[in-house]
Amino acid sequence: MGPIDYLVVEFPGSRMTGEGLPLLVDLVDRGIIRILDPLFVKKELDGSVAGVAIADLDKDGTLDLAVFEGASSGMLGQDDIDEAGGVLEPGSSAGMARTAVVAGTATAVSNRVSRRQADRWSQQEQQQAYEAPPPPPADDMDTKIDQLRQLGELKTQGVLSEAEFEAQKARILGS
Repeated sequence: MGPIDYLVVEFPGSRMTGEGLPLLVDLVDRGIIRILDPLFVKKELDGSVAGVAIADLDKDGTLDLAVFEGASSGMLGQDDIDEAGGVLEPGSSAGMARTAVVAGTATAVSNRVSRRQADRWSQQEQQQAYEAPPPPPADDMDTKIDQLRQLGELKTQGVLSEAEFEAQKARILGS
C-alpha cells in the first residue's frame, strides 16, 4: 500500500446527492485506492464542527455506505475533523476519509494520463498543420481597397513620398 493521506470533499449548503459515490466505489473496486475511516462532517452556521451520520445519500431506502462498512483504521481523529472543518464554509458538509493508493497504481495511472495527454497534443498539432487559414472576410478586403485608394490620393497630392507610400501599402496588404 502506498502513502496514506486524507481526502475532504465539500458539499456547499450540505447538498449531498450521492452522485460521486459510485465513482469512489469504482476506484476501490478496481484496486486503485483503499478507503479507511469514511466519515461525514458538518460545519454549523456558528462555526462548530461535528460528525454526521448519513445512511441513505440518494434517498432510495438502501444504505449507500455499506460498501465501506468495517473500513475503520482508527487513524482519523477529532484533530483531523477539526482541521477539515477549518476549510469548510459555515452551513456546509463534507465527506472525508483516509485514502491509500495501492502500490504501483499511481505510477500506472500517471503514465496512462501522460500518454493520453501526449496523444491529444499530437492530434491537435496535426489538425493545426492541415487546416488552411480562413479567407479574409469580404468587409476586410473592401476596407483594404478603400485604404489603398486614399493612400494613392495622398501620393498623387504629394503628401506622401514614394518610400512612404510603399511602406504604408505593405502595411495595409500585410494586415
